Amino acid sequence: MNVLLIYPQSPDTFWGFKHAVKFISKKSSEIPLGLVTVAGMLPREWELKLIDTNITKLRRRDLEWADMVFLSGMNIHLSSFQKIVRQCNEQNVRVVAGGPLVTMEHEQLLGVDHFILNEAEMTLPQFLKDLANGCPQPVYQTTEFPDIALTPVPRWDLLDMRQYVSMNIQYSRGCPYNCEFCHITTLNGRNPRTKSREQLLAELDSLYDIGWRGPVFIVDDNFIGNRKKLKSEILPAMVEWTAEHNFPFSFTTETSLNICDDDELIDLMAAVGFNHIFIGIETPNKASLAECGKYQNIDRDIVSSIKKLHQKGLRVSGGFIIGFDNDTQEIFNAQINLIQNSGVVTAMVGLLNAPTGTRLYERLKREDRLVNFFNGNNVEASINFVPKMNYKLLMNGYVSLLRFIYAQPNYYQRVKTFLKEYKLPTSANLKVTLNDIGALFKSVWRLGIFEKGRLYYWRLFFYSLFRCPRKFPMAITMAIYGFHFRRIIKTL
Repeated sequence: MNVLLIYPQSPDTFWGFKHAVKFISKKSSEIPLGLVTVAGMLPREWELKLIDTNITKLRRRDLEWADMVFLSGMNIHLSSFQKIVRQCNEQNVRVVAGGPLVTMEHEQLLGVDHFILNEAEMTLPQFLKDLANGCPQPVYQTTEFPDIALTPVPRWDLLDMRQYVSMNIQYSRGCPYNCEFCHITTLNGRNPRTKSREQLLAELDSLYDIGWRGPVFIVDDNFIGNRKKLKSEILPAMVEWTAEHNFPFSFTTETSLNICDDDELIDLMAAVGFNHIFIGIETPNKASLAECGKYQNIDRDIVSSIKKLHQKGLRVSGGFIIGFDNDTQEIFNAQINLIQNSGVVTAMVGLLNAPTGTRLYERLKREDRLVNFFNGNNVEASINFVPKMNYKLLMNGYVSLLRFIYAQPNYYQRVKTFLKEYKLPTSANLKVTLNDIGALFKSVWRLGIFEKGRLYYWRLFFYSLFRCPRKFPMAITMAIYGFHFRRIIKTL
């Protein structure tokens, strides 16, 4: 059987870094990890091809070759997902769909022949069995969460690795917390399920053996969900592995803010080669933190916590939310002050939305406040429920906040605040690649010569070159990120 795996096109968003990846001659920031993992579960005798529409176009002859299409995606991919389904329907190619979008919204999606819901380790084998017996069903779903020891090493060979900034792997699924607005616990549960030390190291070996060198994003919902196992087994093994292999990867992951309470954990992560973490900070409003159940962020000095992580070698990207029921118009300045003072350069500020299946969705449904479908775009000025704050005030304040924090004077000042605090980890891989050199020259050309406000770029350029030269590459990277963010904000 010829099977075509297709990943939908992502819209131009904060995390897509569409305008930044061009500086290093890449096409996408991250790989379609779900599809290449599912590919490892399919029969070996099948012929597989992968098309990531963020990298290459889906052509008519691709569909003519395929007996079946496997399609995945998230809410943010809805428009592209539907377009691909229509193309498959026109060519009379059977569509098998799974992933977060399908799991939560399959009843709203037309044109799909077979839905593989929840986690593929549980539902895909039954579909494959029925397919072999000639009786595949329309929907496969489960209420169980699988042991992810069943998860195979992803099929890296299906990727054109040259086109991606980072490779992705997964160590765990699930999060011990239960924030009202988050559907992670619905999708993956509250009990973090983890891979074994041997399983994780095998994936690192496979990436190393295929020739990858560079960033690796561990895409867990909360990497530190099981701290005991991390500190006793996983991180010590990773420290040994990375040292033996001369630190071929730099690591990024997602954690909760209470990582600040565990110096041993922080030091181990830095020793492995982690230099960047995303944290859901959400809001400085304690009433709003209590409202959404983000209790791990209450009663702590958020700015001091972030600065501690920077001083330990972990750069923090932060998620921030506007539009909680307890937010008043003072929240806009409070968020600005938090972001500017903390030195969180990549600050993703989104409006609160209620994804299907979350506790927030169910509460707003009971309160008859839901208005439309959640599209997953965290920097689009849209909201899918009636807010308590005046709608016009909320929207105007949100857009003004984004324009302020990404205006060149404020953004570049935040970069300097970060550079002053940040301490490069001893494990940092400071090798300069041809792509890095190319990015430098492109940044000089685009940001230092042609962009309005180029003086701010040059001030950062010479400040970092002479005051903190080992951080100079990071300063240029942050300048390029700023260009991307300004392009995003222009659409609001």
